[in-house]
Amino acid sequence: MTSDSRRAGGGTLFTEPVLVVNQKAKLVETTNEFGVFDQHGRPLGSVVQVGQSLFRKAVRLFTNFDHHLSHTFEVRDMDGSVVLKVTRPAKMLRSRFIVTRADGTPIGEIAQENVFGKVRFSFTAGGAEIGELRAENWRAWDFSLSDGTGTEVARVTKTYAGFLAEAFTTADNYVVEVYRHLADPLASMVLASALTVDTALKQAEHDT
Repeated sequence: MTSDSRRAGGGTLFTEPVLVVNQKAKLVETTNEFGVFDQHGRPLGSVVQVGQSLFRKAVRLFTNFDHHLSHTFEVRDMDGSVVLKVTRPAKMLRSRFIVTRADGTPIGEIAQENVFGKVRFSFTAGGAEIGELRAENWRAWDFSLSDGTGTEVARVTKTYAGFLAEAFTTADNYVVEVYRHLADPLASMVLASALTVDTALKQAEHDT
């Protein structure tokens, strides 16, 4: 698939063709918070886990039980305004994620479709399946995002030849390439899943 990542970006999370997510771990990881940049290293926003009480932080630090509790992530722009919320309700086996606007207006759901093999997450909005995220290789960070026709519209990887070597290190970042401008609700579902693939979706796969 030939990406349109050379097109000029609009300087926002929804309009840049390449997003770089900094996933550098904290010394004591009790709350997830990642920065999001364009391919030239300019900050665009962040992904922040919210609703973590002192008890929840202690549970996360000392046990694995936190994986089965509910989680909420906020996708924020450069001004700190919330543009999307991703909530994973308490789970038993397969995970699902509810994507909403900042005010709670529903956009769609990301649902884990299988337990064994290469995991797949479907995107649904208004009761219809509009796309999916498919893990081709968890270890190598190969994720394909497609629309409702099965056409790949974006990809998540650990490597991207176009960004500046001095701006990023491969070890602490992953790259989201969006091939073309997408309309909502697919645009929001792709952004929500791509930006939470490390904190939420990968964790969901490893919990199974």
